Amino acid sequence: MSVKMICILCPRGCHLEVDEHMNVLGNHCPRGIVYAETEIKSPTRVLTTTIRTVYQSQPRISCKTDKPIPKNLIFKAMDEINQKVIDRPMMIGDVVIENILNTGSNIVLTKPCKGEDD
Repeated sequence: MSVKMICILCPRGCHLEVDEHMNVLGNHCPRGIVYAETEIKSPTRVLTTTIRTVYQSQPRISCKTDKPIPKNLIFKAMDEINQKVIDRPMMIGDVVIENILNTGSNIVLTKPCKGEDD
């Protein structure tokens, strides 16, 4: 039995097929092989979301993981993120949660938190 997927590492979007022996077909570059193997063995994703603040002018600020985390930990990571509230000014790239769920990935801001209400 084979698994079909679309590679998302570049805009080409190769249609891949992985057979039971982990042979990858349909890739137009080596990245497709790496993508398919990772998706089969241990899928990961960069988590993008928002995090609460104490400021009415910015009640939520966008954030993301700075490295992909295991796909099966996404909902647990969201539970942890939803417990956090930013209460001070922070800049893009500042770490909000360090080493979330012991994945080696940090939650970082993707927009500045100005820390003031207008």
